[in-house]
Amino acid sequence: MKPYILLENILLDIEEGIKADIDAYTLSERYNYSEVHLRRLFNFAFNRTISGYIRSRTLSESLNDLLNTDKNIIDIALEYGFGYEQSYSRSFRREFGISPKDFRKTGQIVKIQPPLHLFDENRVDENAFFGPEFVIVPQFHLIGKPHLLPFEKSVKKAPDAAKLFWENERRYIKKAVNPDVYIGYTHKINHERKHSEYLPSVQVRNLSEIPSGLSGTTFNTSICARFRYIGQHHYYDLNREIANKMYSAIREYINDENSRYILSLDKVYFERIDAKSYDGNFCQMEWFTPVKEKTAS
Repeated sequence: MKPYILLENILLDIEEGIKADIDAYTLSERYNYSEVHLRRLFNFAFNRTISGYIRSRTLSESLNDLLNTDKNIIDIALEYGFGYEQSYSRSFRREFGISPKDFRKTGQIVKIQPPLHLFDENRVDENAFFGPEFVIVPQFHLIGKPHLLPFEKSVKKAPDAAKLFWENERRYIKKAVNPDVYIGYTHKINHERKHSEYLPSVQVRNLSEIPSGLSGTTFNTSICARFRYIGQHHYYDLNREIANKMYSAIREYINDENSRYILSLDKVYFERIDAKSYDGNFCQMEWFTPVKEKTAS
């Protein structure tokens, strides 16, 4: 099942199963998918754990019964899958900062977890695309194999350079910080000559030991826009067609007059892939570029 459809179905199943004690194990069995990988996929897509999301949605739905019915709290607890009133009350207090009894009595305003939804902008064919979100990326150092790529050929040639580095040149880098994490770093962008340098690379602690034939660079601490992609294919199969569709989605954000930030695509950007996250079904990729806040006109 394609990732967009899988995630969409999971969100619907959670809503339908709130009173049926739905959990990650049940969902993994339903879709014949590893529970471990399901948890990772959900967390990557929505930046929260599936268990935490189910708990928050369950507690949020229970508020209606507390306010609009005369049911005993123990009956509400059992109806929403809590074995004991005490466990419901503990979870309720952690979620909302107040006990169910006091909430019913005072009608205090609390922040709820609404249902998550996928939208058309989250779809790249039947694969899934999320963002942007804005994050601080601390300074890091990279060592890799530099390639000078013409703009018109970069989408085709970059994956070939990445594969060559990953299978061959990576082995010469002895002190990688995260040896299973690939970083494809585009910088030294020359608009007059219409080319940029692409550095298939891994992160290192410092640039004191750069193997012959390889190159090092440093990314300085920056506020970045992060986009996330999930595709039903191996990361080696990130090709021109997929890249063009992702960049099309990114350009839509860039051209949005209501966006708060300007993306520094003309200076530097990089993709990040954790090879360990590939589960035989889905590739997960993150894409970053520094941003600056728009000035008031």
